[in-house]
Amino acid sequence: MTDLKLLEYLETYLTDRRKERFHNVLSQRTKHFTVATEDVYQLHNTSAVIRSCDVFGIQEINIIEERNLRKIDREIAMGSQKWVDINRFHSVKDAISDLREKGYQIVATTPHREDTLLHDFDITKKSCFVFGTESEGLSDEVIEAADSFLKIPMVGFTESLNISVSAAIILQHVTTKLRQSNIDWQLTEKEKIDKRLDWCKKTIKSYDKIVERFYAAQ
Repeated sequence: MTDLKLLEYLETYLTDRRKERFHNVLSQRTKHFTVATEDVYQLHNTSAVIRSCDVFGIQEINIIEERNLRKIDREIAMGSQKWVDINRFHSVKDAISDLREKGYQIVATTPHREDTLLHDFDITKKSCFVFGTESEGLSDEVIEAADSFLKIPMVGFTESLNISVSAAIILQHVTTKLRQSNIDWQLTEKEKIDKRLDWCKKTIKSYDKIVERFYAAQ
């Protein structure tokens, strides 16, 4: 109850347009799907994937940095890192364990003899789409842990796509199908309230002082 009262208080510092924007964006957010990147070397690729997650309504992205520890390129992410939750892991094992605990199946986005073409993918299951490094692709550890394999149909001489392009294509397709389905894919009311609080914190100047005044008046 206190969180809700605090939220209502904080939102008095927002414009009506900003509050409406928060509500509209949250109504399209989902945790039914998530994304993981594994040791992506090119910084702009991870940043572009984060941006795609925001664009297509994916609330969480998981960044595995077992070998390549990099900071987000804010210019390419264009502020999307403020609105998407970024979970960082220092090992594939920890990432896979966390994702499984949250009920996700692991979907390796790489050509494989048992792969599924994108248009045949079953959207009913909670899924994490895992993307690998630019040169080597996914590690053997991810391949062995994968529950399924997903491939984008290609008909040209080139046999692969940049990972940020692949992520955008896959996310656009699966989220469009998801919103056309009867699946309960939206955030819970508690998750929406938590995100509104979080976004207020990232938006309102002098946030800490305003919160301090709120609690002092209670």
